[in-house]
Amino acid sequence: MTADKNKTSLSVHGVPVVDIDSHYTEPADLWTSRSSGKYKLLVPRVEQRSGAPRWIVDQDIDFGPLGFTVVKEDGSKAYGTIGLTTYEEMDAAATYPKPRLKLLDRLGISQQIVYPNVVGFGSNRFMGISDKQLRSVCAEVYNDALIELQSEGEDRLFPQAVVPFWDVNEAVKEIERVCGDGKLKGITMTDSPDQFGQPFLNDPYWDPFWDTCVQLGIPVNFHIGSSSTSMGNMLWSGYGPERSLAITSIALFLGNFKVITNLIFSGLLERYPSLNFVSVESGIGWIPFLLEAMDYQFQETVPTERELLKMKPSDYFKRQIKASFWFEDFGPRAAIETIGEDSVMFETDFPHPTCLYPKAQEHITEVLTDLDEGVRRKVLHDTAADLYHLPNIS
Repeated sequence: MTADKNKTSLSVHGVPVVDIDSHYTEPADLWTSRSSGKYKLLVPRVEQRSGAPRWIVDQDIDFGPLGFTVVKEDGSKAYGTIGLTTYEEMDAAATYPKPRLKLLDRLGISQQIVYPNVVGFGSNRFMGISDKQLRSVCAEVYNDALIELQSEGEDRLFPQAVVPFWDVNEAVKEIERVCGDGKLKGITMTDSPDQFGQPFLNDPYWDPFWDTCVQLGIPVNFHIGSSSTSMGNMLWSGYGPERSLAITSIALFLGNFKVITNLIFSGLLERYPSLNFVSVESGIGWIPFLLEAMDYQFQETVPTERELLKMKPSDYFKRQIKASFWFEDFGPRAAIETIGEDSVMFETDFPHPTCLYPKAQEHITEVLTDLDEGVRRKVLHDTAADLYHLPNIS
């Protein structure tokens, strides 16, 4: 792809930039336009409640606001809020593929991985629906919409499939349907199915699921906030909405230490050595400490329970887990060597409150310029392109 005079270059130092974490502010008719019969009246739809539009499911289940979009229609960014209230206030790029592609041109992004909003970052919001069949219909319709979004994305937008994890057989069937034959490029999964009455992820119950992910060659993405509690209530009393948002965001960034640690110590990565996982929107500056802590504790406090682990914990991370950074300055400069250059990718988190907007390319240049050219290329493009099997559009 060659940028014209109205576009920002889609590369940094000649490297096409892949953004591995952005979000989809779902259009109001996503479900209603694709459903029929009794479900058309029960699937998620936007209704006015207390003077503001809200997502409503089934008879009267409130799924929350339209999204966590802070990029305005005029291209500016709202601060101090978790999200704008109406679609009219938002940049159309949050919702529609054509404006999104134009936004990528302006930001200097070549390709983008896309995650949900209203359904939860790991399908966890679906568990608020008591009718299991309705829950499954909602997931299937959503994935159908994602396939359409990818098709309209001109080999640049790649949404990750949601998983009906409430039934492992249904989960297997659905990811085969939507990720088989090179359709969607990966899945986003809850990190805590146990919170919803399902076994922990290392239980043999999940083996058919992991087997299918291996067969399809797709990565399993654990986006922060993909459980019902994450880091729990981090807030003391007396905070206003702005400080509350800041503290909650920080807690979410660090919440993925739980799934990383358990993936490794449970022996799941030993059992599935070719299965790749991604810690999404977690940042990377804290990961060197986690790797060092895991190795130290494994050496000092696990003298006999080692049959499930044939390598050091940090070696499993470097072999099978990847993480991403965006606003950080310290992490990219100081942590990549420790984490492993093959384990780090770049993101923007558009259009969320912490998103690297509108100066994504400037930040990349500032923090990565001093890195070796080969390392920079892996971080910005090659690792993500290989992991998600992205087409070459250069």
